Amino acid sequence: MGAYLIYLALIMIVPLWAQSRVKSTYRKYSNVPTSSMMTGAEVARKILNDNGIYDVAVEETRGMLTDHYDPRKKVVRLSSGIYHGHSMAASAVAAHEVGHAIQDAESYAFLRFRSALVPIANFGSNISFFLIIAGFLLGAMQLATIGVIFFAAAVLFQLVTLPVEFDASNRAMAQLVSTGVIRNNEERDTKKVLNAAAMTYVAAALVAVAELVRFILMIVASNSDD
Repeated sequence: MGAYLIYLALIMIVPLWAQSRVKSTYRKYSNVPTSSMMTGAEVARKILNDNGIYDVAVEETRGMLTDHYDPRKKVVRLSSGIYHGHSMAASAVAAHEVGHAIQDAESYAFLRFRSALVPIANFGSNISFFLIIAGFLLGAMQLATIGVIFFAAAVLFQLVTLPVEFDASNRAMAQLVSTGVIRNNEERDTKKVLNAAAMTYVAAALVAVAELVRFILMIVASNSDD
C-alpha cells in the first residue's frame, strides 16, 4: 500500500507541483524588470550575435510559455509575453532557448543524442501502452514485454532531456551575466526562474521512470504467477 501511494504521488502530485511552481515563479518575475530593460527578443538576438550565430532567427509565437528552439528551421520562438517583455522572466526564458541554439551550433552531444531519439521515442510512446494493455488482456506476456521495451525508449528520451535542459540553463545564466543583460544583484532571482522551469523536466522524468518500473514489476509478477 505504501509503495502504491508513493507511485500515485509521483505521477500526480509531483507534476502538478512542478507546473504550479513554474507558473507562480513566471508570474512573479514577469513583473520584475531587468536593469537593462531589454526585451526577450532583444536578449535572444544579442546572445546569438555575441556567439557568432547569425543563421538563427528569433520569432514571436502564440500562447504562454510555448517558447522553444526549432533546430530544423533554426528558429528561436518566443511567446508574446517573453518576446516583448522587459522582465527577468522574459530574459531568463529567452536566454534558455538561445542556450539550445548554442548547443546546436556546437554539436552538443546530448542534444544530438536526444534528436536521434525523437522518432524512436514518439513511436514508443504511441504504441507501447497498446501493446502492454493488449498483452495483459490476452495473457501474452511477450507482447507486453515488447511494449515495455518501446516504452523504455520514451523514458530514455526523458532522461536524456535532463542534461540538455540543465546545460541550456547554465549557458543562459552565463550569457546573461557576460552580456550585461542582468547585474550581480539580479542573478539570484534569474536562477529561480531557470530552476523552476527545470523542475518540470525532472518531474516528467520521475513519472516516466515510475511508470516503467510499475510495468516491469507487473510483468515479473505475472510471470511468477505462471
